[in-house]
Amino acid sequence: MDEQSKRVLSEAELAELATAALIGLGLTRKDAADAARVLTLAEMFGLSTHGVGRIESYGERLQIKGINPRPSIALEPVAPALIRVDGDNGVGPLVGMRALEAAMEAAATTGVALALARGSNHFGPVSPYSYIAAEAGFASLIGSNATTTIAPWGGSEARLGNSPCGFGFPNPGGDPIILDMAISVAARAKIRNAAKAGQPIPDTWATDRAGRPTTDPNEALNGFLLPIGGHKGYGLALVVDLLAGLLSGAAYLTHVKSWVESPEEPQNLGHYFLLIDTKRLGSTDWLSTRMNDFAQILHSTPPANPNSPVLVPGEIENRNLARARHEGIGLDLSLLAKLQDFAAHIQPA
Repeated sequence: MDEQSKRVLSEAELAELATAALIGLGLTRKDAADAARVLTLAEMFGLSTHGVGRIESYGERLQIKGINPRPSIALEPVAPALIRVDGDNGVGPLVGMRALEAAMEAAATTGVALALARGSNHFGPVSPYSYIAAEAGFASLIGSNATTTIAPWGGSEARLGNSPCGFGFPNPGGDPIILDMAISVAARAKIRNAAKAGQPIPDTWATDRAGRPTTDPNEALNGFLLPIGGHKGYGLALVVDLLAGLLSGAAYLTHVKSWVESPEEPQNLGHYFLLIDTKRLGSTDWLSTRMNDFAQILHSTPPANPNSPVLVPGEIENRNLARARHEGIGLDLSLLAKLQDFAAHIQPA
């Protein structure tokens, strides 16, 4: 995109703009700021498809009461290291932050903790939560279920969501190792781009409506996404939904409402946050030494392509974050105007 069609904002400016937009959509300032923190980090990681632009789609549902702007999020400790979180149909990043905070607080006491959230919506990408946890010294396993787009292995109807999941491991004094992934081989956006360009896609990306692998992107858009690793990815998708959906008390599989088809209805998505307090395992020097050695073993691997050195998960996101903090974040002018329009509806105190 032409740089002239963007405005460069600092991290503080972007966070305040996102916060103001969410306040204009009905959230309290604290709730808006906490949700904006997740989306701002996503934007700075380079994950613009899951960054502050998501406020536009959240806003559409907030305006028709499909999402509750003032939820009463309830925390229910059911055991010292196990917390249930009822999101009361709040904005997903807000529910996610409340669950993450509850898990961190419990893990700081017990060493390990699991928070299971229900009554939520799309919570953004996993990596901001993993990063926040890692900065506080917690290793994490985090995931969410999603609207159905994947057929069970060998099936011909979508019954599973392309659920995001990932992990984070802190590195005191350095960058954390973070993985943020969905279950499908390729995102629908890549398939749409191929269709727009009139180009075929690999037959490992998706199936047609009958469940047969296809290289036709248009057939794929009417069919189903294929999971990573074939039947193994199918199993991984089930684990995410069993934790995030079934055990949390949220909707699961086909019980999850589509925010596109039924924007006025609660999705009742579920999330899980499993945290380990690494400070219990050794000093920060101990962990930093081991993490740096771990990364060095990987970095020193001779690359198959000399122009593409081996990276560790999260390295690109961490570089993008550092660059954004130094140079600012370029925001599309049309999105900037939309967020400013939402912010203009803030009611005077």
